[in-house]
Amino acid sequence: MTRPSRLLVDRAFNFLGSCVGGVVTHATWVVIVATALTAGSLMLAKNLRIDTDLANLIPSDYPSAVALEKLRNTIGGEAEAAVAIESPSFEANKAYAEALIPEVLGLVRARTGEPFFQRVEYRKEVTFLKDNALYFATPAELDMLEDWLRTKIEDAKLDANPFMFDLEEDEDLVAEEDSVGEELKAIYEQIVSKEYPISDDSTTMVLEFFPADASSNISFIRDAYEALDSLTAALAPARFHADMEVTTAGRLLRQMIEIETIQNDVLGSFGSGAGAVLLFVVLYFMYKAYVARMGRTWSGRIFLSQLLRAPAMALIIGLPLIMSLSWTFALAWLVHDTLNLMTSTLGLVLFGLGIDFGIHFYGRYAEERSAGKSVLEAVRITFRSTGQAITIGAFTTSLGLFVLVLADFKGFSQFGFIAGSGILFALIAMIFVLPALLAVFERFGLLNLSVSVRRAEDEGRTHRTTFPGCRIALYGSMAAVVVAFLLVGRVGFEYRFGQLEPVYEEYEARRDIVRKVSDNRRNRNPAYVILDGPEEVEPVINALRQQMAADTLSPTIDRVESLQDRFPAAPGAQAERLARLAGIRALLADRFLEREESEDLDRLRRAAQTRAPIAEEDVPQFLREQFTSKSGELGSFVIIYPSVGLSDGRQSIAFSEDVGTIVTDSGKVYHAGSTSLVAADMLKLMRSEAPWMVLATLLIVMVLMYANFGSLKWMFLALLPLLVGVLWMLLLMELMAFKLNFYNLIVLPAVLGIGNDAGVHLVHRYREEGTGSIMHVLRSTGEHVTMGSLTTMLGFAGLLLSFHPGLESIGMLAVIGIGSTLAAALFFLPALLQRLEMRDSASR
Repeated sequence: MTRPSRLLVDRAFNFLGSCVGGVVTHATWVVIVATALTAGSLMLAKNLRIDTDLANLIPSDYPSAVALEKLRNTIGGEAEAAVAIESPSFEANKAYAEALIPEVLGLVRARTGEPFFQRVEYRKEVTFLKDNALYFATPAELDMLEDWLRTKIEDAKLDANPFMFDLEEDEDLVAEEDSVGEELKAIYEQIVSKEYPISDDSTTMVLEFFPADASSNISFIRDAYEALDSLTAALAPARFHADMEVTTAGRLLRQMIEIETIQNDVLGSFGSGAGAVLLFVVLYFMYKAYVARMGRTWSGRIFLSQLLRAPAMALIIGLPLIMSLSWTFALAWLVHDTLNLMTSTLGLVLFGLGIDFGIHFYGRYAEERSAGKSVLEAVRITFRSTGQAITIGAFTTSLGLFVLVLADFKGFSQFGFIAGSGILFALIAMIFVLPALLAVFERFGLLNLSVSVRRAEDEGRTHRTTFPGCRIALYGSMAAVVVAFLLVGRVGFEYRFGQLEPVYEEYEARRDIVRKVSDNRRNRNPAYVILDGPEEVEPVINALRQQMAADTLSPTIDRVESLQDRFPAAPGAQAERLARLAGIRALLADRFLEREESEDLDRLRRAAQTRAPIAEEDVPQFLREQFTSKSGELGSFVIIYPSVGLSDGRQSIAFSEDVGTIVTDSGKVYHAGSTSLVAADMLKLMRSEAPWMVLATLLIVMVLMYANFGSLKWMFLALLPLLVGVLWMLLLMELMAFKLNFYNLIVLPAVLGIGNDAGVHLVHRYREEGTGSIMHVLRSTGEHVTMGSLTTMLGFAGLLLSFHPGLESIGMLAVIGIGSTLAAALFFLPALLQRLEMRDSASR
């Protein structure tokens, strides 16, 4: 008795079969309409851009994303544009800088009229700062200084005691004291610094301009650097010194180079991958067309005619793909407006996937034409047999991908929507456009699959052959599965962002020039807490310092700063600061330190001479600008500097857990903002959602398999190559020391949808042909499955040429995963079917 699900599937395919017949009858009109739709879609798709901003990969209502947006609106971009001026003359560099600065700050964007840059770091009032440096030190820095001075006094006392000597000096204690001294020196140099941002030999000067817009706006950055480059050239550096060279650099430049490199990389990968796939398929189609006409008989004339028709074959397979891709990316622009780093590769991926449908359809169509069927008969038979497996496979893959739309992580959800839509569009192109093209090309003689020689081997063909070595293949496969189960827990995850980022040589060369002046690594990757007013600063700082005191096992906070810490504005805070400076002067006046001649101590004595409060208008401009918003408001945010490198995702997550959410003693909640905190949320989101996405995809595949076959037995037989192939994939990953990462994690649900295709086609054809047909199924459908999987692998393999390690890892994992599922379908599944046949034969 036919199950309801199976009956529904049969009715749907009967209806589609009649539609396919109408397509062949009105083939010319179908091609014209599809071409017009493609032209309109290309006009929309060309507006797509690639967005590399990690903040856009998590939901916009996440606290870290909200805090980052607030940060960008309040302070501006986190990155800077740098201008390096090099010449043997310091005076010439200074003259050029002073001519350049007002011009740069006056640059406005033509399309909006808004300024590109809001402030510059140039000259610092060094004399004032040297006389008052400790007045601008934070309480934590003063604590460190007092402890260091007391230690110095104790050491001096011990050295002065004639009865005291060390039998063995504590090297660890000396090293710790030296490291504290170096840190204090770094703090002093940060406050006082040099008067001008110059290198040690005074031949290089670097100006840092801070943008008024968000640093993720690539169009803004490109316009800013174009204006900056034009301006630096227009000022004619040679007028200031004959050997002067001016170089633009900065972290903003890195973002622009990254975007442009990835765009070129994606286009290059698509060109090479798509070209390889198309050439591979055209050669295969030529082979199928020749065999359809001549079988195994050689004819130079027929071979030459097929060779001349190769361009037509490229059009037959290429046009439906181009059409489906244009429809897909037009929809992507309408829904998402931009692509992210993960979806930027989908053109190549969908090309490899979509061509798979054409291979199966054309392969079976050529077989039916070689059997003497007419074009209309061949199309109908192909659709009702192979077309059904293609459609089920496409729906399985697309729905498996559409499951990702439910994810909060937009790398998953956008990939799932665009890839799932692309699969459906490729299916539509296969059902309607490909048969129409076949009919049109055969009608005009551009394709000829009619039989030229009646082949005796076809008339007496038998396919009742057993699969050789089925026991070895079956037991060997199961052994690999057992080993994979044992090693599956050892597959690692790459948390280090640096391992997934390429080296941008153009940027690195410019950065090296900037680093002659400043290597500001101590102040890198800070998080900001934006507050409603200065009165909220102290409770937030107290909460953060409580966190620092409590976290002794894995501390991630180096220091916390605010304008109130650097510049006490309230009378009580001013009196407290002056009292602390008096205490430091007393320590420096200790008789055991007075006799010590030290440049460091002399600088500290000068820096501690402040005896009266400093008015706000007397605070150096560069110090105020660090705590000034775009609106000019002072002191309404707190800066948190990490003590760990945030290029490691695990440390980024730990920093996020420490500072991402801050609760004050009054119970008020604040959220810190930075790109590193967004990256941490992205990783946490991926880790939590990926297992559920994979499980949901697998359930979708199982439901569709059951709906298609109407039998648990055939469903599991079709599904087994996928399950075994995934385990083999994990085994290969462990043997190759290949890790998952936040780029290639997106491939796992895709492999489940794509890898199931081979099992579906082979089981469909095996049921159609009957018992004893395993070898024939492998020679016909197995050939199509192999070609389909190889072209999909070739499509992904284009990413192996990628400059970007993260994108390359997507290609590598996809090739391993699809190759493993193909191997399981060609070896494990036939061996299992053969073994089941042998068991049934023995029981009979």
